[in-house]
Amino acid sequence: QVQLVESGGGSVQAGGSLKLSCVGSGYTYSSYCMGWFRQAPGKERERVASIDKDGSTNYADSVKGRFTVSRDNNKNTLYLQMNNLNPEDTAMYYCAAEKFGTWYCREFGHWGQGIQVTVSS
Repeated sequence: QVQLVESGGGSVQAGGSLKLSCVGSGYTYSSYCMGWFRQAPGKERERVASIDKDGSTNYADSVKGRFTVSRDNNKNTLYLQMNNLNPEDTAMYYCAAEKFGTWYCREFGHWGQGIQVTVSS
């Protein structure tokens, strides 16, 4: 059974930083693309960043240059370093694993429970 557990969220002032972590279990972590998504109240879920099994990364335009996604396959852990945060980054952040049988980060089929990030002005 796939499990994804996020940690590291919280509240920070604008301009501050946070680092999210997500530990995966129940599957071959290194074989799949991993991603971070977020959803703010009243808004659709947005893909923030993804990192494929070969280490290639992709970012939403809104976070480019501020957020960095990385992974440690030895620890089955995904990270999201978030710098220069602004109130528009306030959302529930979700870790996700690629849907089994798909490739190139096109579909995500396994989700964490989510963790809140709140940025105050």
